[in-house]
Amino acid sequence: MSEMTVGLAVFGLMLVLMAVRIPIAIAMFVPGALGYIFLSGWSPLLAHLKGAVYGRVSVYDLSVIPLFMLMGALAVQGGLSKALFDFANALLGRFKGGMAMASVLACAAFGSISGSTVATTATIAQVAYPQMRRINYSGRLATAVLATGGTMGVLLPPSVTLMVYAILTEQNITKMFLAAYVPALLAAVGYLIAIAVMVRIHPEHAPEAEAASASAVLQATLKVWPILTIFLIVFGGIYGGLFTATEGASIGTLLTFVITAVRGEMSFKRFASAVRTAAQTSGMIFLIFIGADMINASLALSQLPAHLADLVAHMQISPIVLMACVMLFYVLLGCVMDEMSMILLTVPTLFPVIMGMDFFGLAPSDKALWFGILILTVCEIGMIFPPVGLNVYIMNGLAKDVPMSETYKGVVPFLITDFVRLGLLIAFPSLALWLVHQLT
Repeated sequence: MSEMTVGLAVFGLMLVLMAVRIPIAIAMFVPGALGYIFLSGWSPLLAHLKGAVYGRVSVYDLSVIPLFMLMGALAVQGGLSKALFDFANALLGRFKGGMAMASVLACAAFGSISGSTVATTATIAQVAYPQMRRINYSGRLATAVLATGGTMGVLLPPSVTLMVYAILTEQNITKMFLAAYVPALLAAVGYLIAIAVMVRIHPEHAPEAEAASASAVLQATLKVWPILTIFLIVFGGIYGGLFTATEGASIGTLLTFVITAVRGEMSFKRFASAVRTAAQTSGMIFLIFIGADMINASLALSQLPAHLADLVAHMQISPIVLMACVMLFYVLLGCVMDEMSMILLTVPTLFPVIMGMDFFGLAPSDKALWFGILILTVCEIGMIFPPVGLNVYIMNGLAKDVPMSETYKGVVPFLITDFVRLGLLIAFPSLALWLVHQLT
């Protein structure tokens, strides 16, 4: 059996294990280990594992992940999500579909603290969904808005996926954060436009608007100040060069704990739950790291990535056409795989290919940042794209009265805006790079 055949067999076995719902880390580690044994033997595998596992999890930059995860978990347990939603709803409730729009903005704001798509979707949904249904929003619109709004946790700092990409490709995490803001703003604007169009074409999906009183707006504003404080101190300090991303995560975690404790929202039970959630999620991410490293090492021995890069180099196709094909590949991959696994599995192979191409004369560092934003944008799409769409499944679990088919119908307008945004980002890299160039 040739090395290439082994590489293809390893990749195929991984997909089969994922399809039968084997945990992602195991589904990558086992085929990778088997391929490594077949190509090099037991002794080289044990020698590789002896140093590779420690080398991966002992990287200092990885400490930013559990810290930001703990910060997000404390925010969830501390009840900050309701304050965000009430503030957004007080501002936008005067418009038809305003509560749905408020849900999008609340998801964006909470995603900028939690850094987790799943946490953002589940948390905001528990606050917003009952209220939307109470005032007669349709199940289709209510679930679609929350499933879609939660995807912004992938792109908005401190997105865990964003940090993982930066670590894998050895990019500056602060610059990656900056590159994400304009695309995230485009996402939010696109979603608001989609809601406005939907409720005018199908007015039965949303009730008539009801403006909040001035006192209600003031009260909601006063309750939301802790979140703004956390955001300004943490990210203002990071972008201002006062401290590193890891130090910022530590400060943000401490601030979140102190503010929620002072507000009386943080009991010992909730604190323990937050710590446990952050530890479990971080442990899962590190295990996926180890599994991805194993299968990537096996594929490297099979020379599959090198052959792929050589094949692309000899195809003589336009770099933009290649990028469009890569994005389509990610959309299809997102139907069977979560965004973290996609990043860890594919970036080590595809990143060198992309870096070897000329896109608009971009410098290597700019090209790396741009490619990362494109991947994360497609990861957002994969979170709601049929037939899987993790966020759709999360909403289905929280809103059992709405058939999943209705939610899939509801996300179609949002998917259209996502694909328009993806096309703009591919055609105009400056949308992702402008803020980086202005502030660094």
